[in-house]
Amino acid sequence: MRIALAATCLADTLFPGAPRATARLLERLGHEVVFPAGQACCGQMHVNTGYFREAVPVIRNHVETFAPVADGEWDAVVLPSGSCTGSVRHQQAMVCRRAGLDELAATAEAVSDKTYELSELLVDVLGVTDVGAWFGHRVTYHPTCHSLRMLHVGDKPLRLLQAVEDIDLVELPEAESCCGFGGTFALKNADTSAAMLADKTAHVRETGATVLTAGDMSCLMHIGGGLSRQSAGVRALHLAEVLASTREEPTPLPATTFTRPERHDRTEAAR
Repeated sequence: MRIALAATCLADTLFPGAPRATARLLERLGHEVVFPAGQACCGQMHVNTGYFREAVPVIRNHVETFAPVADGEWDAVVLPSGSCTGSVRHQQAMVCRRAGLDELAATAEAVSDKTYELSELLVDVLGVTDVGAWFGHRVTYHPTCHSLRMLHVGDKPLRLLQAVEDIDLVELPEAESCCGFGGTFALKNADTSAAMLADKTAHVRETGATVLTAGDMSCLMHIGGGLSRQSAGVRALHLAEVLASTREEPTPLPATTFTRPERHDRTEAAR
């Protein structure tokens, strides 16, 4: 198959290991991966916060960039993100229709029909659960809200993980509970978000896992940050990075702490 990769803006700018691993994995399985250069944000951030009008040009760019899939130039579009896949599938055409852009909405629907979250693409479209991965670590999996409740990916990520050689996969208690991120929810409802995060990190630590994996870098950033502040020694790693790992080319584990920008204190500088 010829598959177009939509990297997501968060992964592309902050966590490039996830889209790179997605491409490496699919190429190892014998598929051609293309990266459309015009891609940017899918518009999810704008829509989720009510900025429908401002989302239109962002959505137009995404739809027009990936429109070749509707014409058969590519066989599918893959997104290593449940939340972005959910936005493409459930928000883009709706926003276009609200703006009176019926033709763009029709193209958006044609693009969304061939857009898949990574585990969906692997299991439902490519028909594989054993991708030939090796990952010799204790791992627990967090099912992100959009992948679980909007896309209904079910146990597909777990089936993929269970087939990984030498993995020690342990069940996460209360796995289906939200981690508290939710994009701007974590900013607008900081105290509630922090309480939800505390519950999630406590459950992750209960498992004794050294690696936490999920299908969305946004959730991994949130939970990983919490674990880092607790010095829990748990690494946050995208599902694609686990599945892309092999004995010959193992995925290196990230640091257990998130690096913070250097502080420039004016008082200290004056001294």
